[in-house]
Amino acid sequence: MLNSGTKLGSYEVVAPIGAGGMGEVYRARDSKLGRQVALKVLPEEFARDTNRMARFEREAKLLASLNHPNIATIHGLEDSGGIRALVMELVEGPTLADRIRQGPIPMDEALPIARQICEALEYAHERGVVHRDLKPANVKVTPDDAVKILDFGLAKALEGDPASADIATSPTISRMATQAGILLGTAAYMSPEQAKAKPVDRRADIWAFGCVLYEMLTGKMAFRGETVTDTLAAVIKEDPDWSLLPANAPTRVRVLLQRCLQKDPKQRLRDIGDARISLDEVLSGAPDANAAAASAASSPGSRRLWLIAAIAAVPVLAAAYFAFLYFRPKPPAAAEEVRFQISLPERTTFTGSAPSLSPDGRTLAVILTGADGKSRLWIRSLNALDAHPLEGTEGANGWPFWSPDSKSIAFVAMGKLLKIDVSGGPPQALCDVGLVLGGAWTSDHKILFSPAGPLLEISESGGQPSSASTGRTGAFPTILPDGRHPGRTKSTCGLSIPPRAPPHPTQRPSRASGWSRKAAEAARSGAATARNCSIFLTTA
Repeated sequence: MLNSGTKLGSYEVVAPIGAGGMGEVYRARDSKLGRQVALKVLPEEFARDTNRMARFEREAKLLASLNHPNIATIHGLEDSGGIRALVMELVEGPTLADRIRQGPIPMDEALPIARQICEALEYAHERGVVHRDLKPANVKVTPDDAVKILDFGLAKALEGDPASADIATSPTISRMATQAGILLGTAAYMSPEQAKAKPVDRRADIWAFGCVLYEMLTGKMAFRGETVTDTLAAVIKEDPDWSLLPANAPTRVRVLLQRCLQKDPKQRLRDIGDARISLDEVLSGAPDANAAAASAASSPGSRRLWLIAAIAAVPVLAAAYFAFLYFRPKPPAAAEEVRFQISLPERTTFTGSAPSLSPDGRTLAVILTGADGKSRLWIRSLNALDAHPLEGTEGANGWPFWSPDSKSIAFVAMGKLLKIDVSGGPPQALCDVGLVLGGAWTSDHKILFSPAGPLLEISESGGQPSSASTGRTGAFPTILPDGRHPGRTKSTCGLSIPPRAPPHPTQRPSRASGWSRKAAEAARSGAATARNCSIFLTTA
């Protein structure tokens, strides 16, 4: 501990600020430039290691080149009387950890802070610098709500030989091992690959960012244990308690957190810039995908149009009713095929997998590739003109299939079988899979799917797949009318109209609406369920 008045070169110690795993920090005065700075005195065990200090000096030069308003600047390295110290920008204000101790941070305050953290990480990552020790204690919030990230890259700079990197050699883990607070404070933000002593890259910062954002919104650490070992075990094996997120958390924020906290780095968000874009969309007031339609329908203009349309429709409906009574046809002997054309959304392409019609015959699901080159699951109500993508389904492939109640869809993405509610919300991973040649969902809450071999089954809540009780093989399983047992089917790319649908002759597609009037009437009546409805997709 240095006393007030101690001089290191041109710097005079004024008062201690704090201590951590990477050294003691003091407020100091620069006698040459007349400014206040922060001195981080490096741990003695590091300063005595010649090889480590030589590597540190090389890393410090790179870190000093970072010039960003959200990154605390490194001014230089001071060596005086055997004491090595980093000279850094003095940042006033509490740390983010101090703010969180007072309770969860409101959404309108937390998201701007998170966005500034993203900007700093994005700037550093573009220059090949990874923080590796991001946590609330390393984030300062100035009185004017500006964010400054401290200790950028110092974890790597103070490490030993990278070829022998181990969690035990992490500066904030190895030093002062009796300081449980320091140990726990660092372990709780380590990515699974760091906890397993594997090589890390910028995806470790993305994980830590997810931990920090979760803690800001909930006031609780995403991963916590009574000991360092317990905490690291939670990081590797457990999931955060998503129920702690505030009820007003937008869907985009929930999806962003789940993508940041994927334990497999290959499945994790690839670029922190994508997180910044998501936060920009939320902060700009852009509605969530599942709320956009409701918002449009609830606007005053929409309500007036609906009222006018309803009044105008009364005589038409009355005439149609009496016409129906007078010309009531006899029940059809058999259902006839209905064909209609649906145009793809602009700037999308068809992936080639067959579209899937919901059991209630009202909604179509299809996998399309957007202008960004990413495939997503899109849904379209058959009594609407537009389709929309489901957030969180990036990378979807194969053949999606519906739950019996038409409220959820199962699909494959990134080597996992997932399900998602069509009303919105993040997808839920059910199990790891390889190639899946179609699936079916039973009324007793089981999912059957074909991995190009014996049929497998899994609970709709997820778990470990097991062989289906039928022992049957074959692609594209279907469910018998009892809703529970799989039947045999031939592979087709058709969709369906139920036997109870009134017969309609094949109509010429209408390019004005994108599908035929007869098909529209069948869809609005709720008649379309799973038999023989052919759909032709075009890019027109």
